[in-house]
Amino acid sequence: MNKLLDIKTLGELKKTDYKSRSVKDELRANLITQLKKREGGFEGIVGFEDTVIPDLQTAILSRHNILLLGLRGQAKTRIARLLVNLLDEYIPYIEGSDLFDDPYNPISWYGHNAVTQLGDATPIGWIHRSERYTEKLATPDVTVADLIGDVDPIKAATLKLTYSDERVIHFGLIPRAHRGIFVINELPDLQARIQVSLFNILQERDIQIRGFKLRLPLDIQFVFTANPEDYTNRGSIVTPLKDRIESQILTHYPRTVEISRKITQQEASLTDDQRANIEADSLVKNLVEQIAFEARNSEYIDKKSGVSARLTISAYENLISNAERRMIINNETSTFVRITDFLGVIPAITGKIELVYEGELEGPGKVANILIGKAIKSSLLEFFPDPEKAKKAKGVNPYASIINWFGEGNNLALVDDMPLLDYKKALNEVAGLKDLVKKTHPRLTENQQLLLMEFVLHGLSEFSQLNKGFLDNGFAFSDMFNSLFNLQPDDEDDLDLDDDRY
Repeated sequence: MNKLLDIKTLGELKKTDYKSRSVKDELRANLITQLKKREGGFEGIVGFEDTVIPDLQTAILSRHNILLLGLRGQAKTRIARLLVNLLDEYIPYIEGSDLFDDPYNPISWYGHNAVTQLGDATPIGWIHRSERYTEKLATPDVTVADLIGDVDPIKAATLKLTYSDERVIHFGLIPRAHRGIFVINELPDLQARIQVSLFNILQERDIQIRGFKLRLPLDIQFVFTANPEDYTNRGSIVTPLKDRIESQILTHYPRTVEISRKITQQEASLTDDQRANIEADSLVKNLVEQIAFEARNSEYIDKKSGVSARLTISAYENLISNAERRMIINNETSTFVRITDFLGVIPAITGKIELVYEGELEGPGKVANILIGKAIKSSLLEFFPDPEKAKKAKGVNPYASIINWFGEGNNLALVDDMPLLDYKKALNEVAGLKDLVKKTHPRLTENQQLLLMEFVLHGLSEFSQLNKGFLDNGFAFSDMFNSLFNLQPDDEDDLDLDDDRY
């Protein structure tokens, strides 16, 4: 290929064994090579190995235009951008052509004229595959001129051309994507009359601009993305256009916490200092992912809108930053993520969920706290005995000492900027808490032990064994029943009797 890049004229190109092929044939041939070598391809796409990727590969082998259909945050755009890697690294084009004309098969007036006038002396340039990708976000203000083209009166006046001359046309994004990949994101947002303008390009491969009807055999791999929710909220894909898109591929959210966690850890943007100085245990990493799973099943959240993978990425970044803030405030050189740090996750949740009516009544902040609580409740059973079963069992309740300590009138406040020594002292004061963790998980570092000690308290509150009050910058734990009986008249409005913790 490096030798080919030295070729500067059509005559020199003809002396090589280079053969031009369509963009869809390029994608197909390079995919076949990749499959034979058992190379994965689509680097960075996690969780689609057995579902979306095989469907995508089948569509490419069939040389189809593709519609990626799925809720927000399902890597649709990233998949489209990675298709560029299946193109040839460089291809030749007629230098100076707006449409990157194939030297062997020119389609524009400029390309035809250059070959006719100059013959084998026609100058040749080389274009890298990264320049053969065009992406357009569909918005209501997109026009036919943007996508297809329009007559340019300035060009007509400058070149002294009549409006019947093809050279007065200023081509839009789609013709300029000739011999490449063209992506339209959020297709349903494109007005129906604009979608109609794509019919001929997809099927008959000609374009119509004002009074011109050009037979331009455009060579383009089309990829469209859409959210099913858009069909009812903002628009729809017109049926004739959808009929012309040969393959529709459904995307989905990660199906396991492990896959979701892998995506978050891959995408989260952390500084080197954060990675070096802040310890994040597997427990807190899994809790972040569990929040998203709880959100996707929550009665407060619109399931049609979905819960983007960006929620967990932003939440994890906030979690680390909240721990970093405490470390800086307390002039510590290192720290570890605590459960109290999940207070910093709430802004990442509230901005990425669409609430239904019941959720709006609760408010986004409360819904976020409920999701965190449910994630803790679901995760507690992976580390400790079920508090409800332990309470009903005839044997010794492993949580009895902890609950009794609070029942004796003791309280515990944990705030997110608490220094390590104070945090450790506060947790160690709770009778039976450290013993429970050591007995259940004997081989832990001190940081992991403290984390699990706090985790137990939050878990017991979610199982209605302890009361957890919300402070401005932390939590206050107390006996469940005393907190109920000691309610002041003004507190009754704050007690959610429908909350499953009461």
